[in-house]
Amino acid sequence: MRSIWGLIALVATATFYLYLLTLFLPPGPRHARRDEDGKTIANEFGEVEMEEDRIHFPSDLDELRDLAALLNFYKTEHKSYVFVLFCSAYLYKQSFAIPGSSFLNMLAGALFGTWDGLLIACTMTTVGSTFCYLLSRTFGRQHVIRLFPDKVAMLQSKCEENKSSIFFFLLFLRFFPMTPNWFLNITSPILNIPIPIFFFSVFIGLIPYNFICVRTGSILSQISSLDDIFSWGTLLQLLIIACVALVPGILIRHYSKRHLKLDGLEPNGHHASPAANDRKTR
Repeated sequence: MRSIWGLIALVATATFYLYLLTLFLPPGPRHARRDEDGKTIANEFGEVEMEEDRIHFPSDLDELRDLAALLNFYKTEHKSYVFVLFCSAYLYKQSFAIPGSSFLNMLAGALFGTWDGLLIACTMTTVGSTFCYLLSRTFGRQHVIRLFPDKVAMLQSKCEENKSSIFFFLLFLRFFPMTPNWFLNITSPILNIPIPIFFFSVFIGLIPYNFICVRTGSILSQISSLDDIFSWGTLLQLLIIACVALVPGILIRHYSKRHLKLDGLEPNGHHASPAANDRKTR
């Protein structure tokens, strides 16, 4: 019970820190208030009411584009503030295993460009995942085992079988959806994965995924209409991104067939039943 209260205290502290960051937000652009039908709202004197844009985590591409435009406005005069705010929000989501890193990766591309954004996204992903590892080791070890006994047992057996190639086994799990990244983060301390191996497997293993998201965000920030999406230049860039991202995956899969033991490991971390394995051998 003490571990649960300790985790709750950390989440509350981190949330309060993000709230304080938004309190010191510089004055931003103002726009006319609109009702649910999209009509402007006027006061009793007929004057259009204005309001400032507010920062929040994006949940779709439209919100992502609006947030990118707002932060780019702030970045012209408050670059350091935007960088600290972005990194803090990214670490918050990654450390506490909150979904939505793909939107933040795309936001990194829209704010910082492809290569700077990729470096920032990879660094934040790795540091945040390491924080998640440490939080799980400190506060959640027994709870993870209690909530996911079968999945933890399956991963433990696979790590034992691939002990001599554990780094490449972890890379394989990052490249392919055999188990969700958040689950791998919280179970790694239970699997006795050393932090250096965990750290570099996250950094290297998520480069293709991060690159796709960051480059997509960079492209979307330059698109003003649907016609731009289907232009030859944009389609060619997306094709190159897909090819570049596929190469590491192909190499890891080729290595895994020769050196890793993956029998019984199913997509999304499910363990194949003996009956299912028996059917595969027939």
